[in-house]
Amino acid sequence: MSLEELKFKEDLLKCVRCGGCKALCPTYDKDVSEGMGARGRLVLVNSLLKGDIKPSPLLNNRIFSCILCNACSGLCPLKVDIVGAIYHGRALLNKTDRRRKYLRYAAKLSVKWPELSFRILRMLRNNLLPALSSRGVIPFTPELPSASFKSPEQVHKVSKHRGRVAIFTGCSVNFIFPSLAESLINVLKKLRYEVVIPKGMVCCGAPLRSLGLEKEAAELAKKNLGVFNKLKVEAILSLCPTCTMSLKTEYPKIAGEGLDKAMDISVFFKDKIETTAPIFKTAVYHDPCHLYHGLGVSKEPREIIRKAGIGLINEISPECCGFGGTFCFSNSKISEGLLTDRAKQIKASGADTLITSCPGCMLQLGRMISDRPVLHLVELLEEAYCFRTANRKESGKKQELNLFD
Repeated sequence: MSLEELKFKEDLLKCVRCGGCKALCPTYDKDVSEGMGARGRLVLVNSLLKGDIKPSPLLNNRIFSCILCNACSGLCPLKVDIVGAIYHGRALLNKTDRRRKYLRYAAKLSVKWPELSFRILRMLRNNLLPALSSRGVIPFTPELPSASFKSPEQVHKVSKHRGRVAIFTGCSVNFIFPSLAESLINVLKKLRYEVVIPKGMVCCGAPLRSLGLEKEAAELAKKNLGVFNKLKVEAILSLCPTCTMSLKTEYPKIAGEGLDKAMDISVFFKDKIETTAPIFKTAVYHDPCHLYHGLGVSKEPREIIRKAGIGLINEISPECCGFGGTFCFSNSKISEGLLTDRAKQIKASGADTLITSCPGCMLQLGRMISDRPVLHLVELLEEAYCFRTANRKESGKKQELNLFD
């Protein structure tokens, strides 16, 4: 047994099976089988490490059914690293997990050749992908922009700059919501920050790690560490909480060090923007799981929304939307159930606009919420402090949001 396995085994021995970790588990909420909750998965991983059970399709499905939302991470009184144990279990099982074999292949392909993969998806967007979606092979067919994000400059300079920051774009922004990166650059330049878009950054590794590809994720982490450690910046901003959490808190676990300057945009902007005049619009805010549970950020986005002049109404509890990256592809039934529940709560709020801080949540919630704008926090910032009208690119076209009209 390796030193890593001994560490996890020692950590798991601390578990007294109190069940507190099940309290906020979204998958257990949809399926009350013990193996579908955090405690059950811990027992299964521990039994696997001890050799009491062997890999099987049922065991694989239980360990890979965790959405990795981190809701359980702060609930254990003995500080067991529950999510870390799940990741380790997946790394042990990935070679026997045939159900997600092609998903692993697709993930590795997209990480190795991201631009090529994007072009292939664009080619298949109007024929093969809808057919696969209609047959239930994939849960939905995402809208794709006409082009991925490409910054014309590596350093966006401004006169009399007050600071310098770097942006970690991430896959979902690069290839699904490129206009979000453009919005962030606009806001930063408006506030007189030089913006660095470093060459050589790669996927944060979270999709690969979620599929049990721990070593491959570690390799990506080391590449990103090599790129960002060279930069002289005061912050590394990401529009995706999963990316931010990976850079800041997960890289130390898989690569030996993290990027301490990595932060969510709401943390960076909260004390750098002024309050604008109120407008007659209301919003409800959806907490992304990795921002709320993983990074402990919840007040800052709400503070920014209020400063932007929009009234927050009917606060909703921080519950998972069911996206979970690769989770929605391999556990589509549970994902749909979580999405349906969340969409009902949001629609019942009566708010004019839904605001969140995660591209993945935008993609998921936008499937069922079409009667009001679904915005990323950075779009609101751009409207409030740059143009008052944000243009979001969808399928190569600009959509006027006109929140302030």
